[in-house]
Amino acid sequence: MEHDNLIACHECDTLFQKPRLLGSRTVARCPRCGATLYRSASRRLDGISAMTLAALFTFLIAQAYPIVELDANGITSQTTLFGALVALWNEDMQIVAVMVFCATILFPLTELVALLYVLIPIRSGYVPAGFNQVLRAIQFVRPWGMIEVFMLGVLITIVKMVSLARVIPEAALFAFGALTLMFAVVVMFDPRTLWDIADELSARRARPLPRTSADSAAAAVAANLTASPSGQPSAPHQG
Repeated sequence: MEHDNLIACHECDTLFQKPRLLGSRTVARCPRCGATLYRSASRRLDGISAMTLAALFTFLIAQAYPIVELDANGITSQTTLFGALVALWNEDMQIVAVMVFCATILFPLTELVALLYVLIPIRSGYVPAGFNQVLRAIQFVRPWGMIEVFMLGVLITIVKMVSLARVIPEAALFAFGALTLMFAVVVMFDPRTLWDIADELSARRARPLPRTSADSAAAAVAANLTASPSGQPSAPHQG
């Protein structure tokens, strides 16, 4: 059993030689416990790439516009997510501000940018630099992105503030709602399956291309030119 073609079940830790998904098969399952070993990602690259790009644009909209506007006795106030973080920092709640920043801005943005960094080149037929490190970074930051938790907290706050002031939803609130649904789709994609596609691309590039008749003719012409008499310079020597 070759060591570079092994896969371990994440549930029962049984070691298998990695099976190939042929035909209509899209999922490989452990024959011992029935857990999913891996899924084929080649057919989903277009969809997940489009969804990740749309999520990135929606994320930028959610950060640029106010979330809600409060109107209490003619006094209105509104703020963005970054403005709320600045307010937390100024209120001597630096730890809370850093945690919210990481969970709602840094880690989700890192995951989206890293996914696009590996998805776009893979769709184009080549493996980008630092491919393995980027996939590991995605797996590391994914559990810490908590857009859905933030959205739930915003909704609870809006319900409580309705009795105190008039709450006017702004563009960022709808953007965060759409982003929550988009992230649910993105998170369902397992980035580890991209390793299989990268292996296939690497093997395809390492495989020598078949020699055509045109290639053979060109090689013969080049050999004749190079082997010309010393008194008459050949075309390669003349550039």
